[in-house]
Amino acid sequence: FAKIKKEIYDRTLAVGRPLDCETAREVLQQYELECSPESVSAKVVNLYAIVREGAEKFRLPMPKIVVSNTTVPNAAASGPGPRFGVMLITTGLLMQLEDDEILGVVGHELSHMKGRDTLAFFGLMSAEYILRVYILWPLLLILGFFYLFIAFSMVYFIAKFFESKADLESAARIGQPKVLAEGLRKIGFLKLLYERAPSYRFQEWIGFDPHPPIYFRVDRLERLKNPEKIRHPLLKSVKDNIEAFFSSLK
Repeated sequence: FAKIKKEIYDRTLAVGRPLDCETAREVLQQYELECSPESVSAKVVNLYAIVREGAEKFRLPMPKIVVSNTTVPNAAASGPGPRFGVMLITTGLLMQLEDDEILGVVGHELSHMKGRDTLAFFGLMSAEYILRVYILWPLLLILGFFYLFIAFSMVYFIAKFFESKADLESAARIGQPKVLAEGLRKIGFLKLLYERAPSYRFQEWIGFDPHPPIYFRVDRLERLKNPEKIRHPLLKSVKDNIEAFFSSLK
């Protein structure tokens, strides 16, 4: 697939021509891949410009951008801090979202870089390991898997605070909370279908996933007014997550 993409690029953007469906279809036919015109679509995204705009709004240095050729819509931030930040974005996300929605997701990841959330999560996991091995080992021998389930559920529940904080900071800096909500709705539409069931919502809250349930994130962003006036995004996120968790028990 990388070879096919490169050949399409060499025939179009590399020589100053726009990306078009006809060229893509010709290249695919060379590799004996049948493709009808109605199933081919072309989209050009200036990802560098989008990330640069987000970095300017956050007043951060331009991170390194890595594009992963996978249909799964996702984005992630890595690195110990803004100066050494790396942002990964999949082609699936670029295809599904509009430019302003991509900017909202980029803002979410830039918030992680700004707050050094990767280091915070690493510290949280390390603290749990040290506590388990050096202090709570006798308890682990007694409770076994039950202890691990409780411990990791707590760790990932705390991690949800930072993900929610990133949503708020993206809404405040980028200034489009409803656009970010729409982007999240597109990315997680299947989960939204499952989350209609109260029991599934509860499972999402205690699951080993650092992200809060999609329904909570979308609803929170859509109801958000004047996000720039929120003085402590992390503290508000802690409060909102705890309230939503207990609401899922009803």
